[in-house]
Amino acid sequence: MRWNRFWILGLGTLFTCTFFIQAKNDPVPTKQDKPIRTIVIDAGHGGTDPGAKGSYSTEKQVTLEVALKLGKILEENMPDVKVVYTRKSDRFDDPRVKAQIANDNKGELFVSIHCNSTGKIRKVVDYKTVYRKKGRKKIAVKQPVYAYYPSNAKGTETYIWATSKNNAKMESLKQNSVIVLDDNSEESKQLLGDDPETFILLNTLRNSYFDQSLRLSTLIEDEFTRVGRISRGARQRNEKGIWVLSATAMPSVLVELGFISNPEEEDYLNSSNGQQELANCIYKAIKRYRDELDRFTNNRNSQPATTSTSSKNNNTHAFLKPGKTSNGKPGTPQQEDRYCVQLLITDKFYKPGASIFRKLHGDINRQQIVMNKKKLNKYMWGRFKTDQQASGALRKARKLGFKDAFVTSC
Repeated sequence: MRWNRFWILGLGTLFTCTFFIQAKNDPVPTKQDKPIRTIVIDAGHGGTDPGAKGSYSTEKQVTLEVALKLGKILEENMPDVKVVYTRKSDRFDDPRVKAQIANDNKGELFVSIHCNSTGKIRKVVDYKTVYRKKGRKKIAVKQPVYAYYPSNAKGTETYIWATSKNNAKMESLKQNSVIVLDDNSEESKQLLGDDPETFILLNTLRNSYFDQSLRLSTLIEDEFTRVGRISRGARQRNEKGIWVLSATAMPSVLVELGFISNPEEEDYLNSSNGQQELANCIYKAIKRYRDELDRFTNNRNSQPATTSTSSKNNNTHAFLKPGKTSNGKPGTPQQEDRYCVQLLITDKFYKPGASIFRKLHGDINRQQIVMNKKKLNKYMWGRFKTDQQASGALRKARKLGFKDAFVTSC
């Protein structure tokens, strides 16, 4: 799988960091828990901060409704996961407080929910004649009459912190080292000062969190696309309102549910069905993310034999779980997964040999989809068996101009 590299970086760094500090402070082995035990849900804005405004609703109302619905779905379907809310009522908290809530609860995932907005569109609807004095004469001048209309911008976006904020993310990892290193001793605090090994470990962890955040953001946008929402892509953001992503010591994303400034989208965002659909999409993406992480963890731990634990020498050995064959019996891990690169969604029709795909080697498949009652074409490239193949294909696609390409299951 393309994303195995991310799980290797993230889990490997977490384990290494833990063992690094334990070797200096605590020789007793600890049990490894599931990769995701706590998910933090942040409903954007609140209280005295209404956020973006529509014609009859505000961002703070929509985000709270969707956040509560998402939390309920997670609690019902992932009982082993603790769900933490930054707010469950119409209350304002400074972003620093929200980040501290996430960090204090040792979250493994932070999802911030927001709505988008754009200004009104100004159009010339008529002209009026006005007279202006020029010397001793008055001359007639046509002056445009403007009318303002709501923007027709629509669609979802999911953001991660920009690489320009990497230092801020690094600082949050450092300040909340108890999450990473599982130790709050004075010795550990001293190690976090100028120790080069710890700096390297935290730097690697930050990079893995970036990759994991990017993966989750693409999964969320993929789920939105599946139900017919227009996806404006998963992307980096370095603007006002994104600070909380770099202040949380965990993988983190910010989801823009749609444009509350668009009357059509505002109705959707305020409808019970729309809110439930959005919450379901985010849940499904989180589930896919966790399943990939769990599957990778299990595959990494799978081998033919098991080893025992010796309490005398304090060496930790895991009992290894065998994988499954395609018929569901114990044996080698499944090899049936196939991954494609989604290149673009457009109303244009391209033949398989079109010049736009000329430099891509392999099959280009077209799927017709319906989004907002409009027929569109989705173009998928290849069927890749390994993470190296899929990752390489994605890089090539983006270099060739398919900026919104991402890896998905075929």
